Amino acid sequence: MINITVEDRIGNRQDLDVPEDVGLNLMEVLKAYEYDIQATCGGMGICATCHIEVLKGAENLPDCNDNELDTLDTLPDADNNSRLACQIRPNEDMEGLVIKIKALQEV
Repeated sequence: MINITVEDRIGNRQDLDVPEDVGLNLMEVLKAYEYDIQATCGGMGICATCHIEVLKGAENLPDCNDNELDTLDTLPDADNNSRLACQIRPNEDMEGLVIKIKALQEV
């Protein structure tokens, strides 16, 4: 179990206990904690509805693959700290990760 901090769209932060050994990606973890993540593509990295900004710990994440980079390139608010939560599988190196949810909420 690792601990990550999530900042929602209005700036509220919550510490989450995240299992790193059950095969969930970060988008699935956020949905399990009832964050409003649409995940329209089901985690294929093509809808960008799980767009996050990494505030701390980016150096411990795996590099973006080409598919993730292509999708991030379509977002007007993406920057060098942007990632897709569905493309990140929590592991022990991510202890202390701090992220901010940037994707739009469902209406």
